Amino acid sequence: MRILFAVLIALLAVAVGEANAMERVLTYSDHEPLGNMRTAFLNDVFFKNIEKESHGKLKIEPHWNSELSTGYDALKKTKDGTLDMAVIVPEYDAANMPLHQLFKSFPLGPSGKKQVEFLSTIYRDISVLQEELEKQNLVPVYVAIGYPVAFYSTSPIKDLTELKNKKLRTASFWHQDHLKAVGASPVKIPWGKQVYDALKKKELDGLMVNIDSGYDINAQEVAPYILTSKKLWLGHIYVISMNKDVWGSLSKDDKAAIKNAADASYKSMGSFADKAFEWQIKELKKSNAKVRILTDKELLQWKQAVNFKEIQNQWIDALPDKTIVEDVRNSIQARLNFYDTNFGEAD
Repeated sequence: MRILFAVLIALLAVAVGEANAMERVLTYSDHEPLGNMRTAFLNDVFFKNIEKESHGKLKIEPHWNSELSTGYDALKKTKDGTLDMAVIVPEYDAANMPLHQLFKSFPLGPSGKKQVEFLSTIYRDISVLQEELEKQNLVPVYVAIGYPVAFYSTSPIKDLTELKNKKLRTASFWHQDHLKAVGASPVKIPWGKQVYDALKKKELDGLMVNIDSGYDINAQEVAPYILTSKKLWLGHIYVISMNKDVWGSLSKDDKAAIKNAADASYKSMGSFADKAFEWQIKELKKSNAKVRILTDKELLQWKQAVNFKEIQNQWIDALPDKTIVEDVRNSIQARLNFYDTNFGEAD
C-alpha cells in the first residue's frame, strides 16, 4: 500500500510539473498606475482575455507605475529583452519612432468605437508603421486608447478663440505649434506639482492636456474652466508591444491566442472609453469645475485655425525620408476622414 501511495504521489508530481511547464508567464511594464481608464482596461479585459484564449497557458504579470520601466526607457528595455512586454508611447522616443509622431499632429479624430477601429487596423493598413517597430525588435500586440484633450483655464473662456495671448502648458511639440497658430503662448514646465503651483500663482493661464492628467494633479482646483470633446483626440497612442524574440518563441497557438484576445478586447474598448469619459466629466463637475463640451462647429473652427497641414509640411520637409513620411501622413488623414466624416476636408 505504501509503495502504491508513493507511486501515486510521484505521478501527481510529474503531472503538476508538466502543467506548470505548459504555463508561461510574461512580464508587462507600464509607467502609469493601475486604476485609470487605460490601465484598468488592460488589466481587467485584455490580459484576462489572453489567459482565457490560451486556456491558461499564457499569463501576464503586470508591473505598474514605473516599477520596471518609465515611459522613457520602456522601448529600450523591451528591445533588449529586459522586459517581455511594455506599453510604448511614441512621443517618448521620437528619434526611433518618427513616423508614429504623425498621429498627434492631427487636431481632431474619431472617438469611442470609431477610434478603436481606426487604431486596431492601422498596422495592417500602413505596413511601414509595423516596420518601424520591428526595427526596434518589437511586435505590436495591442493598441490602447487614452482620454481626449481638454483645455483647463484659470479664468472663464467662452470658446477656443479666447486662448489668444494666454500662456498654456503643453508637452507635445505639435500642440505647441497649434497654440502658436491661434496666438497663444506655449510654456514648458515639468509635469507634476510644479504645474499646479504655476496655475495657482497665475504664472500659467491654463493647460492643453489629456483631461485625466489635469484631473490627476487637481488642476481643476486652480483652473476650473474646462473646454473639451471626445473628438479632440490626443493622438497619444499606446502601443502594447512584445519583444520580437519573445514573440518568436511562442507557439503558433499562443500567438493566435494573443491575436484573438486583442480582437475580443477591441470590441468593448470603445464603450469602455466612452463611459470612462462620462465618469471623468462627472468627477470634474463634482469638484465644482465648469465643464463645457465643444460643438462640432467649434471643433471644425479649431481644426482650421491651428493650420495643422502647414505645420505637418514644415516638419516633413526637414526629414530625410520625406516621401515615406508624406505617404504615411496622407494615409492617416484618409483613414481619419473615413472614420469620422464630420471632420473631412472642408475643401
